[in-house]
Amino acid sequence: MPIDDDRAPLYSVGQVAGMLQVQQAFLRRLDEYEVVRPQRSTGGQRRYSRREISRLQYVVTLVDEGMTLAAIRRVLELEHEVRALRQELEAARRRIVELERRPPRR
Repeated sequence: MPIDDDRAPLYSVGQVAGMLQVQQAFLRRLDEYEVVRPQRSTGGQRRYSRREISRLQYVVTLVDEGMTLAAIRRVLELEHEVRALRQELEAARRRIVELERRPPRR
């Protein structure tokens, strides 16, 4: 069911603005700056998932700390890269363990 899916685009701009106590224009600007890109309904309206709302909460915190939208976008990009590199590192570690457990070849 979509309501159980944290990626389901269920919330409108107005709903999210109310939840986060921000202006709708601020959410539209985050979309324009590609900081948080919500999905679009068939009618072209922005629709946010719970995952995007969590990300928006984080962005609002960074804005409150004085960061620019360009800086926030870069922080989010770098955090994404770090997560990907950590996954690669973990996969490499698992592979090393797997190879070390194999009996030596003659």
